[in-house]
Amino acid sequence: MAEQQSPETPEDEQPIKQRKNGLYPGVSDELAENMKSGWADTERRDLEPIAQAGHTARRRAALSERFPGERLVIPAGNLKTRSNDTEYSFRASVEYAYLTGNQTEDGVLVMEPRAGGHDATLYLLPRSDRENGEFWLDGQGELWVGRRNSLTEGEQLYGLPCADVRTVTDTLAEATGPVRVVRGYDARVEAALADKVTAERDEELRVYLSESRLVKDEFEIGELQKAVDSTVRGFEDVVRVLDKAEATSERYIEGTFFLRARVEGNDIGYGSICAAGPHATTLHWVRNDGPVRSGELLLLDAGVETHTLYTADVTRTMPINGTFSELQRKIYDAVYDAQEAGIAAVRPGAKYLDFHHAAQRVLAERLVEWGLLDGPVEKVLELGLQRRWTLHGTGHMLGLDVHDCASARREAYAEGTLEPGMCLTVEPGLYFQSDDLTVPEEYRGIGVRIEDDILVTEDGNRNLSDALPRTSADVEAWMASLRG
Repeated sequence: MAEQQSPETPEDEQPIKQRKNGLYPGVSDELAENMKSGWADTERRDLEPIAQAGHTARRRAALSERFPGERLVIPAGNLKTRSNDTEYSFRASVEYAYLTGNQTEDGVLVMEPRAGGHDATLYLLPRSDRENGEFWLDGQGELWVGRRNSLTEGEQLYGLPCADVRTVTDTLAEATGPVRVVRGYDARVEAALADKVTAERDEELRVYLSESRLVKDEFEIGELQKAVDSTVRGFEDVVRVLDKAEATSERYIEGTFFLRARVEGNDIGYGSICAAGPHATTLHWVRNDGPVRSGELLLLDAGVETHTLYTADVTRTMPINGTFSELQRKIYDAVYDAQEAGIAAVRPGAKYLDFHHAAQRVLAERLVEWGLLDGPVEKVLELGLQRRWTLHGTGHMLGLDVHDCASARREAYAEGTLEPGMCLTVEPGLYFQSDDLTVPEEYRGIGVRIEDDILVTEDGNRNLSDALPRTSADVEAWMASLRG
């Protein structure tokens, strides 16, 4: 990894941050002058708006209608340091991406109130300045991290006026009247508004933006299907290389799926869970450093994130050697039946919790049937005794976040009613911990989860991930076909 050069300007006058131990003592006047000129004009003048520009405009209009007469500030967020002078890959805040379609760090959407609505301005970092050497001397200059759009290009792409983000804090500091900001993403923006905002009012803005994502538009549904389709191919990739994973570790599975996510999408939507053997009983096993052994199960919970940041969230549990044992099949089939009951309960007008209750009932019935719990089933469900082995809720909303709409009011989400356009996961599971002495020894260390991404339609639901098999027999046949 290369190092920036250091200019001769004294440190206390130098706006460009330099490494303490850079190998060049400075920049000569002649080199500085040379670097200012001789560069081609790379301005792009024939850009088309991004695919979702019409949708983002409509979302901003709805936001404007909800908060008339108030200045609204939605930041993208900033780069976060991983270690020393290296940063994590940037991921824009969902609120900002939802309203603009832009994904660059430091961006800020400001909606200024006016009679009858708002004037929206997108504050972005412009092209690097070649006159002062920023483009090649600054660690975030374009020579180091790549070209960014000019403000004029941004206006063409995103369909709203763009301004230099380096002026935004001064602009906000001078603002008068009611202001709301989405907190937690940009400390500089929040500092500029410190005497103008309240936590309660800002939370109302966050809640509104979370609830506005509950029902997906046609663009979002298309992106979710893209994410799922790539995820299906990623699962197929994994099955084809299970022999290599057995020779190495769960990391081979993680890396295989990640390759598909990066080739076809932006990234993985969350840390992939590549849990083999007893690791499958750990709900969020993302260390992925354990052995992969024939005769055990692999629980793979993973999702591709599209270039527009929508993510899939799919889980399959499969026998590493291609064939379920009798006990593995019994547990798997119970989870499958629970998922079938859950999916059947997803329809417009149903209560959100109906699919969870339907799946939990099936699992409770099986646990009683197997003698692991004393009935009746109604008593088990009333006391939640099945939760020792079912552990988690049966699903969640899906979208720009893997657990989307998390700030929505409970009455609008968990206690709400399903509507066409909502997209959620249905993912029951059974998990028998390796040290659980309340179950027979042969159960211990077995974990099974089956998860699909379900779209609520006008007349019921559509399983976006139905290209992946779900019954135990179909899983075995699928694996056999992929492994030859």
